[in-house]
Amino acid sequence: MKAVLLLEDGTLFKGENFGATGEAAGEVVFNTSMTGYQEILTDPSYYGQIVTMTYTQIGNYGVNEADIESGSVQVSGFAVREFFDYYSNWRAQKSLKTYLKQYNIVGISEIDTRMLTRHIRLSGAMKGIISTESDNTAALMDKLQKHPDMAGSDLVKYVTCKSSYIYNKEKKDFGHTCVALDYGIKLNILRCLDAAGFRVTVAPAHTSAEEITELNTDGVFLSNGPGDPAALGYAIKNIYRIIGKKPVFGI
Repeated sequence: MKAVLLLEDGTLFKGENFGATGEAAGEVVFNTSMTGYQEILTDPSYYGQIVTMTYTQIGNYGVNEADIESGSVQVSGFAVREFFDYYSNWRAQKSLKTYLKQYNIVGISEIDTRMLTRHIRLSGAMKGIISTESDNTAALMDKLQKHPDMAGSDLVKYVTCKSSYIYNKEKKDFGHTCVALDYGIKLNILRCLDAAGFRVTVAPAHTSAEEITELNTDGVFLSNGPGDPAALGYAIKNIYRIIGKKPVFGI
């Protein structure tokens, strides 16, 4: 099935669809990793974005349940140069196409991702829309202009945990405790903190300074996450109130 990717400056890419069909809009970004597309797809930092992979061959080692960074695919859409539905890896459990269909993520392949990446680098980040339903640029541009900008949008509320929990609660041997404020934290960050000897309590982004202080933690970790940090007034206010009372570190 044919698919198109239209950028908000009018640049149009024509390619082939893989994954789900339909339309998906979001800020278009790129990632230069040669492997790890499943980790990228499930990274909450990419929530609401269309991710372009600069490495040419994507899908050739399939996907599995061990290499996820969150409980769901987080991207809005996925753009690649060459998609491989035939995969070969002893750890693979399904194809990338099946995985994207499972989470209703629209993908486009057979486009010049080098040109797209260079265009974004030179012109700056911009919104885009992938469609398998229409190549009418006027109609797609109208939809794209109505799609919310990332600047000023609080996307963290869509990816933060709903309530506090302890990561690896069975861990008994630890040197320090920390509270990780979840603005879109990856599982690998929690694994690294755990391996460094922390007992980690993961807390929602809206957790107040008072609630954090009551946990009597040794330090506070600020995770990375999607969207515009300036839109998180509540988080900025709480961080200011924590600084000076607890050691604060983050990404």
